[in-house]
Amino acid sequence: MGQLDGKVAIVTGGNRGIGKGIAKGLAAEGASLTIAARNAELLEQTAAEIRANGARVLAVPTDVTDEAQIKALFEKAMAEYGRLDIMVNNAGAFDGGPIDELSTEAWDWVIGVNLRAPFLCTREAVRIMKEQGQGGRIINVGSISAHRVRPRTAPYSASKFGIWGLTQVTALEGRPHGITASCLQPGNTYVERVQNRPQPPTEPMMDVDALAQAAVLMATLPPNINMLEATVLPMGQLYIGRG
Repeated sequence: MGQLDGKVAIVTGGNRGIGKGIAKGLAAEGASLTIAARNAELLEQTAAEIRANGARVLAVPTDVTDEAQIKALFEKAMAEYGRLDIMVNNAGAFDGGPIDELSTEAWDWVIGVNLRAPFLCTREAVRIMKEQGQGGRIINVGSISAHRVRPRTAPYSASKFGIWGLTQVTALEGRPHGITASCLQPGNTYVERVQNRPQPPTEPMMDVDALAQAAVLMATLPPNINMLEATVLPMGQLYIGRG
């Protein structure tokens, strides 16, 4: 028996990295999944991998910056499962550089994926959860950059400050309906983008399983408890006192 038996979750950016790790963690606890991402081939590969362990998984190719595709994602998930208990806003993008050299396109792309998309997904999830009348959980994947910024990361850091604000507002508005909102703030994580760099990372890194454990904890707490925020990072990473 899993702690999430009978529960249904949607995970954006669920075909790789942190999203894949969280999806696998939720499935291991018995949740049925809808995973969404742009790369349809990789998405189906991930779905097949999770299904091989006995989980029920629906793969829906989705561009999370497209409002119509977001609506279609939720419609397909509801047609498949008939309910929604957990929404994980994980899809993310990164671009940066000196502020005086940043293009509007780079800014809009990062804000669109990292902040606008979670708003769109949260809006759909809250509508469903309120109508169900049985509460629910929304988990936003932020970053330690929501609290400690680095140079040349203006769009990324601004989007992560924004997701932390969106989390808090969602928690307030969801409270009367039994809907919790939580923000998982990861530090350096050894995802594919890092693995594919020409040079290995010089800073301490963690694997996605650590974040998956934190997300599963958020999802499995008693319904009257919310872990509003969790900062998870390698012990040796410069964060406290970083400047």
